[in-house]
Amino acid sequence: MGVKRYELNEAQWSRIAPLLPGKASDPGRTGVDNRLFVNGCLWVLRSGAHWRDLPERYGKWKTVHRRFSRWCHAGVWERVFDALTADRDNQYLMIDSTIVRAHQQAASGKRGAKDQALGRSRGGLTTKIHMLADALGRPLRFIVTAGQVGDITQAPALLHDQTGQAVLGDKAYDSNALRATIAKMEAEAVIPSNRSRKVIIPHDPIIYKHRNRIERCFNRLKHFRRFATRYERRTIHFIGFIHLAAIMIWIP
Repeated sequence: MGVKRYELNEAQWSRIAPLLPGKASDPGRTGVDNRLFVNGCLWVLRSGAHWRDLPERYGKWKTVHRRFSRWCHAGVWERVFDALTADRDNQYLMIDSTIVRAHQQAASGKRGAKDQALGRSRGGLTTKIHMLADALGRPLRFIVTAGQVGDITQAPALLHDQTGQAVLGDKAYDSNALRATIAKMEAEAVIPSNRSRKVIIPHDPIIYKHRNRIERCFNRLKHFRRFATRYERRTIHFIGFIHLAAIMIWIP
């Protein structure tokens, strides 16, 4: 039987299989068909469909959803993502963000949208995804906030403990404080100056051209419908889907 739409092929599966819990070599209880489970999560991530619409071949939707939630809380998706990003290209680091609309069901439930990284902006109810990428435009780190949170507020956390020759960002990241942070990294700040600056700080236009790679990465990630639109009430579940989408970028 061939690989169905949205499912992992053999090469992709071989990359992540050793990184998942429940392997035969793990002590204690082993997982039941990790590949089928991950493919089920990918089907929901890519299609944007409700969990209730999960095809029967992946098992009972409640069971798959419960296991997805358990892996989110245990940090499994993030650990797999972190393991893959060890093979990064640190010549340049790039920072950017994107706003995604939140579906009305993301604010439903008994606890509503309280403390779940949902906010109001021009697009209505939104969430913002802040991302750090390597020189090839592959994601390295994510921070999720309410949609109205400024880009520059999350930049120091994105760059924490990172190394690179240069940090690329658009005008939204032009601040003396961030430039000082980048200087402490012994990296070059390749950030255009805001018009409000009395003295324009020059930047390398040749290096800056590479910044389009992080924009293209966001475009690729938004092919996953549950990345492009937030349906999850709980931020931890949305972050789980973000990391799963990013894993797919790393195992093309």
